[in-house]
Amino acid sequence: MFNKLLPLYGIDPADCEVKAFGDGLINHTWSVICGSKRYILQQVNQFVFRKPFDIDQNLSLLKDYLDREYPDYVFVAPVKDLSGNSMIQNDDGYFRMFLFVEDSHSFNVVTQQEEAFEAAKQFGRFSRLLQGFDVQQLRATLPDFHNLSLRYQQFLYACEHAPVERKEKSAELITYIIQNRDIVETFERIIDGNEIPLRVIHHDTKISNVLFDQQNKGICVIDLDTVMPGFFISDVGDMIRTYVCPVSEEETDLTKINIRKDFFKAIYDGYMAEMGTTLTATEKLYFIYAGKFLIYMQALRFIADYLQNDIYYGSKYEGHNFYRAENQLLLLKMYLEAEEQLEALIGK
Repeated sequence: MFNKLLPLYGIDPADCEVKAFGDGLINHTWSVICGSKRYILQQVNQFVFRKPFDIDQNLSLLKDYLDREYPDYVFVAPVKDLSGNSMIQNDDGYFRMFLFVEDSHSFNVVTQQEEAFEAAKQFGRFSRLLQGFDVQQLRATLPDFHNLSLRYQQFLYACEHAPVERKEKSAELITYIIQNRDIVETFERIIDGNEIPLRVIHHDTKISNVLFDQQNKGICVIDLDTVMPGFFISDVGDMIRTYVCPVSEEETDLTKINIRKDFFKAIYDGYMAEMGTTLTATEKLYFIYAGKFLIYMQALRFIADYLQNDIYYGSKYEGHNFYRAENQLLLLKMYLEAEEQLEALIGK
C-alpha cells in the first residue's frame, strides 16, 4: 500500500520509515519519516465518514480563508500530491498526508488545569478566527452528529425494541434519562427559537486534538474531519465532559468519578479568553448547560447501543456500553448537583 501511495507525493518508499501512529479509534494513521522530513499519513474511515471528499472540500475552504485572513495561524491541512490532489482515492480507500508539526506534542489525558485552559483557548481561537467565514459553505461530514432530539428518539426506539433482558438490566438508567428529558426540551427551545447562531465548530474537543509546544502552550487544533456548522455548546460541552472528570467513560470504578470544579473554571477562562467578545449574551447563558447537553447525549448513545446489542460502538466485554452509560449518567448527576457552585465560579 505504501509503495503505491508515497510515490504520488514524490517520496521514495525505500528512503522512509513507516509505522503506526497515535491511538485514534476512527481513522488509521501512520508516521512517515523520510530523512529530515516527517509526515502523518491517514486513511479516512469511509464507514464513519460516508463522503470523504466533503471533508477535503471543507478543509480546502477553511485553509484558503485562514491563509488569506490569518496567515500566521497554524492550520494543519493535507499536503497536495504531485497531481495537486489533497485526497487520494484508490482500491484501498481514501488517504491524505499531513506535514508533522515540529516540536509539538499532544496529551491523551487532562491532568493539569493549565492543559484544560490551553486546550479550551485553542478551540475558542479556532471558532473566533472563523467568525467571518460563511459557515453555510461547509458540508456536514457527520449529519445530525449532535442533534440531541434525534438521539433521544433513537433512545426511545431502542427501548421499545430492546431484548427483554437488556431492557430490564437498564431499567434504572432508562428511568433517570427520562426524568432528565428537560435537557432535550432546552435544546429544542434553543434550536427552534434560533436563540444561538451557527458557527464553525470542531465537534470533537478531546485533549488529544490539541497540539502543544515544548512549554505546553497550545499551538493549534487538529483532527478536523468533524469541523462543520454547529453550535458552541458542542465544543464547550465536549470539553466539560472529557476534562472535568479525572477518568474517562471507560472507567468502571464509579468511585473515581467526580467533578473537578477548578478544571471547569479553567475551561471557562480559556474559552472565554478567545470567545468572550464573540459569543452573544444568550450563548453565555448556556455555558453550563453545554456540559449537561453533551454528557446526557453521550449517555443516550451508549445506552441505546447497549439496548440494540452493541451495533454501533461494539463491545470489548459483556455489558461494555451499559457500563459506559452508567459512568456518564453518574457524571451527569454529579454535574447537576454542582451546578450552583459552577454558577458561583463564573457568575450566573
